[in-house]
Amino acid sequence: MVDIINVGLFAAALRMATPLVFASLGGIFSERVGIINIALEGMMLTGAFSGVLATDSTGNPWIGVLTSILVGGLLGLLHALLTIKFAGNQIVSGTGINIFALGFTAYMSQIVWESRGASPNVQGLATISIPLLKDLPVVGEIIGNQTPLVYIALVVVVLSYIILSKTPAGLRIKAVGEHPAAADTAGINVYRTKYLCVIISGMLAGLGGAFLSLGHLSLFALGMSGGRGFIALAAMILGGWTPFGVLGASLLFGFTDALQMRLQSIAMLPSQIILTVPYILTIVVLAGFVRKRIPPSDYKPYIKD
Repeated sequence: MVDIINVGLFAAALRMATPLVFASLGGIFSERVGIINIALEGMMLTGAFSGVLATDSTGNPWIGVLTSILVGGLLGLLHALLTIKFAGNQIVSGTGINIFALGFTAYMSQIVWESRGASPNVQGLATISIPLLKDLPVVGEIIGNQTPLVYIALVVVVLSYIILSKTPAGLRIKAVGEHPAAADTAGINVYRTKYLCVIISGMLAGLGGAFLSLGHLSLFALGMSGGRGFIALAAMILGGWTPFGVLGASLLFGFTDALQMRLQSIAMLPSQIILTVPYILTIVVLAGFVRKRIPPSDYKPYIKD
């Protein structure tokens, strides 16, 4: 057991948590304005694909990352149009985007790389070592040598907390999510705020997808999001719809993901059972830890009188 639970496991848990952090934060921004975004899964998958496609075309993984953010934002805009402008059902819209993403990425992989399995390897994001930090005992081994997106995720957590909790913009977002009619009366542009937050949600989910394909594997594989968009929703709920809560919940899910990979290597249990561990935890969270803290306008499209 000592060979399983070590510093390397916690470093892997941080890596596994990174895409969940991005997607969960995206979910927070969307739900804070009263829009459920179950399309996080599809946005992550499309972000992963577009990032590899751009990197394959340019040879620059950072252009791939920016492309992932852009494509995620476009899908966020689509979700916003369907749910805000056309007052469509948010669950149906999100499900449709997820289905579209799975089919689109499979089709485009066949067109671009003549493969529905995986793309060729591309130049991924190299790990970086932070001076002084990497020399710290234990902590340095965990966070001192990671890919840039891991550190960006931690920065985004702090920025999200500041924006949502310490700024006038955060108060406007909260007002739009909880009482859109009152916010409108107070002079807040409800529609613009909703659009902006849902687009940000898509951009963050796309960034999570970029980590999967450029910060972790350096290729695109069909369905590589692997349900992480839904796990991110569970992390968002477990984290109480707060940035630091989401970070803690994502680390928990990341730890279970890293642990199940370690357990597979020693064959303590059948691999099929071990692979289900993160998803079982997701079900437990959704069944037992959901709190009534969702903005009351959720599922209800706002129509200005």
